[in-house]
Amino acid sequence: MSTFERYLTLWVAACIVVGIALGHYFPGAFQAIGGLEFAKVNLPVAGLVWLMIIPMLMKIDFAALGGVGRHWRGIGVTLFVNWAVKPFSMALLGWLFVGWLFRPYLPEDQIESYIAGLILLAAAPCTAMVFVWSNLTNGEPHFTLSQVALNDTIMVFAFAPLVGLLLGLAAITVPWDTLVLSVVLYIVVPVGIAQFLRRRLLAGGGPERLAAALRTLGPVSIVALLATLVLLFGFQGEQILAQPLVIALLAVPILIQVYFNAGLAYWLNRATGEAHCVAGPSALIGASNFFELAVAAAIALFGFESGAALATVVGVLIEVPVMLTVVRIVNRTKGWYERSPRVARGPAPRPAHDPGR
Repeated sequence: MSTFERYLTLWVAACIVVGIALGHYFPGAFQAIGGLEFAKVNLPVAGLVWLMIIPMLMKIDFAALGGVGRHWRGIGVTLFVNWAVKPFSMALLGWLFVGWLFRPYLPEDQIESYIAGLILLAAAPCTAMVFVWSNLTNGEPHFTLSQVALNDTIMVFAFAPLVGLLLGLAAITVPWDTLVLSVVLYIVVPVGIAQFLRRRLLAGGGPERLAAALRTLGPVSIVALLATLVLLFGFQGEQILAQPLVIALLAVPILIQVYFNAGLAYWLNRATGEAHCVAGPSALIGASNFFELAVAAAIALFGFESGAALATVVGVLIEVPVMLTVVRIVNRTKGWYERSPRVARGPAPRPAHDPGR
């Protein structure tokens, strides 16, 4: 993990301050940016999201799908947690905390929007940062690569129906045309562009050229994320200044779902006898979120100034420090994990020859 990535939370906090200040002193500029829309999609944000997502998706080798059966227990556990547990548990936690326990302390007109943002955050599994977390736990790189490729493939087809179902259960009107357009713009098209660029780079210079391109594009992706956050907080600034407690309250269900889903995936892998080098990345993939997609979808569906957009940004704010604590727990409990008679220790995983690790 680079120094910049390690202190991502610090940069996000700085973006909060900068965004709020700019939004307060230059409200006209932010209103003009917010008005640059086509079919309910904000064009500047769409461009920034592509700059965020495409370099990350270039790391994914969809040929790895051929190896998903190698660690079938870990794959099964992660799919179960990602698609059958996490979105539904987040919807429940959102209703419990935001819709009930914290309701008196939150703006009444944004309650449903906050819950929608939490659902969007949990409905898409993390992609690129998972390679960092897996590496920090000495995770099996081939498992990580194949699991991420499989999740991305499922996301193309499952994200819109799953979000639509959960928003419907939360009694939130689903703008299906905008939701489907968001899936096309922020999943289908970027995946297509990323894989086209990946193949061209590999054909033109092999893994070394791809690795060099990813090193160059990595900072662009982070800067695009931070620029998007400045825009978001420029629009959200007045609301945050009026009620700074909102961010802390929204962080509570996010923190609970991260630790719950990580723990569940870790325990299920141990119970099924999967090796620790698979259980670690499985727990981390099960817990983390594709927050870039969540932010973009929240803006498209509900707008810059919505509670949904703010809720997804809280996920960005706590992502790195929280996931580092999960990494630490996974590493420190390796001895306990491998004391299970079901678990085979086996050799340490070999590095995957993939420049996207």
